[in-house]
Amino acid sequence: MEVLEEPIRQQAMVLCCLCGIGIEPNPANMCVACLRTQIDITEGIPKQATIHFCRGCERYLQPPAEWIHAALESRELLTLCLKKLKGLSRVKLIDAGFVWTEPHSMRLKVKLTVQAEVIGGAVLQQVFIVEYTVNHQMCDDCHRTEAKDYWRALVQVRQRAINKKTFYYLEQLILKYKAHEQTLGIKPIHEGLDFFYANEAAARKMIDFLSSVVPCRYDHSKKLISHDIHSNIYNYKFTYSVEIVPVSRDSIICLPRKLSHQLGGINSICLVYKITNSIHLIDVSSGQIAEVSATFYWRHAFNSICEPKQLIEYTVMDVEPMKFKDRKFFPGQGAISNKHVIADVWLVKSSDLGTNDNLIHTRTHLGHVLKPGDTALGYALNDTNINDKNFEVLNKDLVPDVILVKKSYTHDRVTRRRMRAWKLKHMVKDGDNMSADNDYCEFLEDIEEDPEMRQNINVFRDRVKTIPVDINELSDPSCPQITLEEMLDDLAIDDVEVPHVL
Repeated sequence: MEVLEEPIRQQAMVLCCLCGIGIEPNPANMCVACLRTQIDITEGIPKQATIHFCRGCERYLQPPAEWIHAALESRELLTLCLKKLKGLSRVKLIDAGFVWTEPHSMRLKVKLTVQAEVIGGAVLQQVFIVEYTVNHQMCDDCHRTEAKDYWRALVQVRQRAINKKTFYYLEQLILKYKAHEQTLGIKPIHEGLDFFYANEAAARKMIDFLSSVVPCRYDHSKKLISHDIHSNIYNYKFTYSVEIVPVSRDSIICLPRKLSHQLGGINSICLVYKITNSIHLIDVSSGQIAEVSATFYWRHAFNSICEPKQLIEYTVMDVEPMKFKDRKFFPGQGAISNKHVIADVWLVKSSDLGTNDNLIHTRTHLGHVLKPGDTALGYALNDTNINDKNFEVLNKDLVPDVILVKKSYTHDRVTRRRMRAWKLKHMVKDGDNMSADNDYCEFLEDIEEDPEMRQNINVFRDRVKTIPVDINELSDPSCPQITLEEMLDDLAIDDVEVPHVL
C-alpha cells in the first residue's frame, strides 16, 4: 500500500510596502529596516541634557534643591541622569549603562535600550546614546562658605583643666564613631575646639554624642541674623557651649562630705582611675569604688587637688597583700572593686635611693601588679601645697603620706617613644605640637598599658618608624599588655589606613 505524505505547509509571504522585499506578514506590512526609518520611538526623548556639579563639595544637583554625592559611573549617578530625561516614561527601558569618556571632558554618555509598541501592536526595540554636559554650579553650602557666613550652629567644647588627657580621649572617640562628619569646619582654640554646622539638628546630634561619652553640661543661645516681615521667616544662628568636667584620669580629688556620704561612705580623698560618661573613683586604701555622674558633679562640684604633672617616681621595697579579715567593712558601704588588691607597701623615692634609708609606708590598690623592686608613680600629699576648701576640713591624721597611682614600666621615655610603631589620627593637623606635649605622651602610654581604653580607639601603623632589630628591644616591658608575637603581627601590616588593636 502506498503511503501518502502530508503536504508541507509553507507560510505565506508578503512584500514590504516600501522596499518590496519578501517578509512574513505583520500588522505594518513593512520590514524591520523600513519600520525603523519610518518610526522613531525615541522621538520624544532628548539626546542631550545638562547636569550641575559643585566643585567645592563635589556633589551633583538633584532637582529641585538636593545635592548628592555620586562617583563616576556609579548607580547613583546613573539614576540621576535617567531622572533628567522627561520622555522616558513613554517607552519601556530595557537596559542603561555608561559609555566611557575622559574624566576631565565634562561629558557623560549613557547608552539606553528601549522598547515601544508601534503600528498594529508590533514591538520595536531601539538603542541610542544620550550625552550629558556637566556644568559647574556652586551649592548653597559652598556659597555661604565663600561669603564667610557658612554656619548656622556652633558647638563650643571647653575643659578648664591643666591636664588634657580627657580632651585627647574625646578626640579619638569622635574619630572612631565619625561624629564630626557633618561639620563644616573645626577650629582649635584655647582650652577646646569649635565645631561649625550648617543646621541646628546636626549640632544637637553632636551634643547628644558628647553627653554619652564624657561627663559634661551644655547651655545654648541664639542670635537673630535677619527677618523677612512678609513671609514671617526668621534667620537665627545657634550657639551651644559644652563644658567638660575639669577632672582628668589619674588625678586626686577631695569630695565634699555630703557627696561622700551619698556615694556609700567612700573616703573623701579618691583617685580618678577612669573617665567615661561618668567619673569613676576608687579609694586606694579600701578598694571601694563609686561613679559620679555629670548631674551629681555639677550639683556638688569639686576640683583636683593633685594633677598627673606632680607625679613622683617611687621604688617599691616590700609588698604585703592585706588579708580579707583585716579589711574594714561597715553598713551602707558602697561597691568594692574585684580587679584591685589592697596591699601595704614600703617605698622610697627613686631619687633618694641609696642615700635615704627611711622607708615610707602606704596602702595601695595596686597589690596585684606591684612586687619588690618595681617602680611606681604617686603623689606625695604631705609635701604638696594643697589649696582646697574640702581638703582643709579633713582630719590631717587620716590623710596618707603617699598615694600610688600606677606602676611605672620604663625609666627612659625617649626609648619607649622610639619603639612606638603606631600612631593616632587627629581632627586638626597639629601633630608637631602634640608630639612635644607631655600630656599627649602620657596619653599614648595609657593606651599601651590599658586594654580597656584601646577598645574605644583606632590605632594605625606608623610607617615612618623603623622596625627594631634587637629582639630584646621588641620585648621591652614598656608595653606590658603587648606580647612579642602581637607586636610583630602589628608591624607586618602594610596599609596605614587600616586600624588595628595593639
